[in-house]
Amino acid sequence: MSSFMEDKDHIPAAESSLAHVSQCLGTLGRPAFLEPFFDLLRSMATAQVMVFSYSENHAQCLLSRNFIEGGIGKRLAADYLDDWFLQDPLYTRIMALEDGSFETHRLKDILPEVSQDYRLRFFTAPDIEDKTTVLSVSKHRLAISFYWQTRCEISSDLLNIAARLVQLHFDALAPSSEPPALQVLSARERDICLGILAGKKAELIGHELGIKPTSVATYRQRAYEKLGINSRGELFAICRD
Repeated sequence: MSSFMEDKDHIPAAESSLAHVSQCLGTLGRPAFLEPFFDLLRSMATAQVMVFSYSENHAQCLLSRNFIEGGIGKRLAADYLDDWFLQDPLYTRIMALEDGSFETHRLKDILPEVSQDYRLRFFTAPDIEDKTTVLSVSKHRLAISFYWQTRCEISSDLLNIAARLVQLHFDALAPSSEPPALQVLSARERDICLGILAGKKAELIGHELGIKPTSVATYRQRAYEKLGINSRGELFAICRD
């Protein structure tokens, strides 16, 4: 049995995590999945989660959610999609995996394989202390990454369960015309971002939604905080197909 379960101090947390897992299983493939999944990640003190889907020389952001006020690793997803993913040793690894594969990789094992520029941009500058990435190949080739600002002490079993839930969710998710990355937002935040992606100004978005331009700016800022981005350009980057 893992150390996570052996420590009596962690028993309440473990029970809470199991409750979140149960809720996730009952909502796979539906928007309602995200709330219990994020509750599960919060119980694991996760600072940020990102999920990317891969094909040959292409990567798409399916999920980017920041849990720390003020952000962690802002622009990580946008920069990664700007061809930096080609320098990620895990990209080469996942493209070589067979269907049904499931692998876990810790940050300490990845760092020796990356360039100094890559390390500075994606780990040192964002102040990321620990990261675990799960590679899963089924309907999609997914890299599911969990980030922490302190050394992670969560059991690998629980991390693998969280990653399995993500895999099952996206396998079951019905096709949508909306960018997958926007699923993490509230309905209003999503409407604002869709308006921005359509090239609309704040005044027009506000008029169409019946709210003030200042409210548009507020919802936009909340959306950017959740997505871990800073700008309109980064929104376009993480939402491109």
